[in-house]
Amino acid sequence: PQPEESTMLKLAVVLVLGLVCTAHAKTFGRCELARKLIELGLTSRNEVSDWVCLVEHESSYRTHVKGGPNWNGSYDWGLFQINDYYWCHVSTNAAHNDCGINCSNLLDNSIEDDVRCAKIIYNRHGFNAWYGWINNCQGDTSSFISGCGL
Repeated sequence: PQPEESTMLKLAVVLVLGLVCTAHAKTFGRCELARKLIELGLTSRNEVSDWVCLVEHESSYRTHVKGGPNWNGSYDWGLFQINDYYWCHVSTNAAHNDCGINCSNLLDNSIEDDVRCAKIIYNRHGFNAWYGWINNCQGDTSSFISGCGL
């Protein structure tokens, strides 16, 4: 191929790979997320603004985010940035895996499993399990669902 054709072919491959890699990722809108969290039973209308605030500050509403490494070498996964030392596993030698889930499942656009795990974490530790909430969401969070019609 000519140099120009080769460059175009490389660009096409990069674009296709980019589409494939993001095909299973989702960025929620704040109102869309609020409705989904209520629908999935994570929270009531009374606390949904806390959850939306938490998710904004943990993952910016993106399901495909992997954060870290943390001070102990662990990573945080998905919409709620669920930690792989305690809550999910990346191999068969997981330290705890209290949610019984592979961490990679937390990176897709299906958040049912993320919500199940977040509920387990919340039931044990409340919102204090998430630094995004501790540092940004204590107090009035109603602005996070303002205009959502909830």
